Amino acid sequence: MTLLVLVIVAALAGLAGGAAALRWTRRAGAPTTEAAVARSRWAQRLDPQAATGLALTLAFAVIVLAGLVLAVLAYLVRGKTEVVRIDSGVADWGDRNASGFATDVLTAISHVGEPKVVIALAALVAIAETVRTRSRWVIPFMALVVAGTGIITTTVKELADRARPTLNPIAETLGPSFPSGHSSWSAAFFAATALLAIRGRSRRARALIVGACTAGAVTIAATRVLLGVHWLSDVIAGLALGSAWFCVCAVAFGGRLLRFGAPAEEAERKSASVAAGAWR
Repeated sequence: MTLLVLVIVAALAGLAGGAAALRWTRRAGAPTTEAAVARSRWAQRLDPQAATGLALTLAFAVIVLAGLVLAVLAYLVRGKTEVVRIDSGVADWGDRNASGFATDVLTAISHVGEPKVVIALAALVAIAETVRTRSRWVIPFMALVVAGTGIITTTVKELADRARPTLNPIAETLGPSFPSGHSSWSAAFFAATALLAIRGRSRRARALIVGACTAGAVTIAATRVLLGVHWLSDVIAGLALGSAWFCVCAVAFGGRLLRFGAPAEEAERKSASVAAGAWR
C-alpha cells in the first residue's frame, strides 16, 4: 500500500512539473509586439521574454512563500496544533501499512537523498553540464546550491530541535527532525539539475526533465514520511527550504531568464534591443 501511495504521489508531482514546463515554454515563445512593449510595469513582470519578467517574479514569489511556510510550520509544530495531529495520523498510517519489501524499496530510494549521494550526483551533473555548455559558471552554481542547502538546513534543525517520530527505532539516532534534510537537499539539487539540463533542449525534453526532477525530489521526501523517520510537516518544510535556496542561487547567477552565466546587464541590453526593434 505504501508503495502505491508513493507511485501516485510521484506521478502527480511529475505531471505537475512537466505541465508547468510546457506552459512556460509556450508562453516564452510568444512574439514581442508593440502592444507587449507598451504594457504596464506589472504586465512586464509577468512577461517570459523580459529580463526581469516572469522567471524572476516567480523566483521571488517562491522565496517569500517558502519562507512563510517554513516559519509557520516551525511555529505550529511546537504545540498541540492541527498540524501535529495530522503528522501523527500520517505516521500511524505509514506504520500500519508497512511491509518488509516496501520498507526495503523505500529505504533504497531514500538513500539517494543522503548528503554524500547528493554531493556525488551534483558533481557529476556539474561536470557533464560544463562539458556540454562550456559555461564556467555551472560548477560554482551547483556548489553554492548544495553547500548552502546543507548549512541552512543544519542551522534550522539545531534551532528547532524537534523530536522525530518514535514508531521507527532508527529515527531517534538521526538527530533533530525539522526540517527534513533529505527533502531540502533533494529539492535544491533536482531544481538546479533541471535548470541546467533544460538549456538548449526541445520543448518536449524540457517538460520531461522538469517532470522527472520534480518527481524525484517529491519521491525522496515522501519516503522519509513512509519510513517513519520524519513527520509530514518536516518534509514539507524541507522541500520549501530547498526550493527557496535554489531560487536565491538562480537569481544570484542570473537564472534561466537572464541567460544563465551572463551578467544581468547583458541580458537587459538584449531585452532592450528586442523592444527597440519592435518599435521600428
